[in-house]
Amino acid sequence: MPPADRLGLLREPDFRRLFAATALGQSGDRIVFLTLPLIAIVALDVDEFQVGLLSTTTMAGSLLVGLPAGAWVDRMRKRSVLIATDLLRALMLLTLPVAWWTGVLTVWWLYAVALTHGVLTVFFDVAYVSYLPHLIGRGHLVEGNSRLSVVRSVTSIGGPAVAGPLVGWLGAPVAVLVSSAGMAASGLLAAGIRKREPRPEPGGRSRLGREIKEGLRFVLHRPVLRAIVLTDGTFNVFLVMYQTMLMVFLAREMRLGSSGIGLVLSGMGCGSLLGALLAARAARWVGQGPVIWLAPLVTCPLTGLMALARPGWSVWVAALGLAALSLGGVVRMVAQASFQQALTPDRLMGRMSATARFVSWGGLALGGVVGGAVGSVLGARLTLCAGAAGMTLSLLPALLSPLRSLRELPRAQDPARLDDRPPARPTL
Repeated sequence: MPPADRLGLLREPDFRRLFAATALGQSGDRIVFLTLPLIAIVALDVDEFQVGLLSTTTMAGSLLVGLPAGAWVDRMRKRSVLIATDLLRALMLLTLPVAWWTGVLTVWWLYAVALTHGVLTVFFDVAYVSYLPHLIGRGHLVEGNSRLSVVRSVTSIGGPAVAGPLVGWLGAPVAVLVSSAGMAASGLLAAGIRKREPRPEPGGRSRLGREIKEGLRFVLHRPVLRAIVLTDGTFNVFLVMYQTMLMVFLAREMRLGSSGIGLVLSGMGCGSLLGALLAARAARWVGQGPVIWLAPLVTCPLTGLMALARPGWSVWVAALGLAALSLGGVVRMVAQASFQQALTPDRLMGRMSATARFVSWGGLALGGVVGGAVGSVLGARLTLCAGAAGMTLSLLPALLSPLRSLRELPRAQDPARLDDRPPARPTL
């Protein structure tokens, strides 16, 4: 593709459909991210531990089905998985306004919806990561991941900005209906993608355990992939610990309403957008590997500003630290996703993605429980301090791995053979 062509992959109709589906699905997901905790805090008046448990329930799907999901997805056509999970998530979310309007909504209903939504999201995300190399080719992975990160970042801005007023002015049922409609539209757009994958070879039930082990070995025996998942898992424990108490801190100590909280989280989205726009350039400047540990080192300490905030203007200054966190997070995620996809053969893509997600999102689930428990003992402000410190230190696995000096993605190699024999240069 000519370098002068700024549209790049967006010239391809199938990628445009995936791009639009991502925008709609992510918009719906961001609205859910804000709406569920606000329903729990404002409408059901739950305590800090229950808010943390809700966050954990949302992430628990990765622990329940994370590893087998990768083996199952490797047996299916990924496009079909994307369509089915989008439509099922849309249907599940519709149960929330029904329960609200009939007066039967409880925190247990929220837990059930969050868990089911999370399980479906596991299958969606595993299929999504696995489908991208097939759709655009391995030579365009950095561009594809960067462009999709842009749209995810834009929805991170627009989602909370829309969700806050929707919850405040029209009520949570309307916000959830908008989210459900976005996911349904995403599924319909994915159904319009014309490029078909070859049908995977069928595998019997007896092979499932062996297939899961093969995916685990592939990730854990390769220092680069192992460092990425350990960094991601550690970071996510402290990120969700931080985010869980951030909602409580903003609502109760900073006395912000749903609209104000939406604006603060939209500021995080602005950082995500800037990070997506800079991700490819940052990787070229400092290297594909070093950017994975440099990004959190530079940006995560700034999240400690929120713990120093008081009601009034200082909370908006502290929000700049959240924007920096999002900027660094997107830069890191684009680089590490490109490494993971470049190093993995097609037949193992689903299992690699599921294994990485199992560790990464297991950290998210653990972080919700830890955040709720620590917040109940120390309060929201001190928990934010602990979360900021932990996110900063999460860079250590990447810093102590070959990523420290790997400046480029692997090229002209068979990913299936990487690390199968000792090479002369550092192992990938």
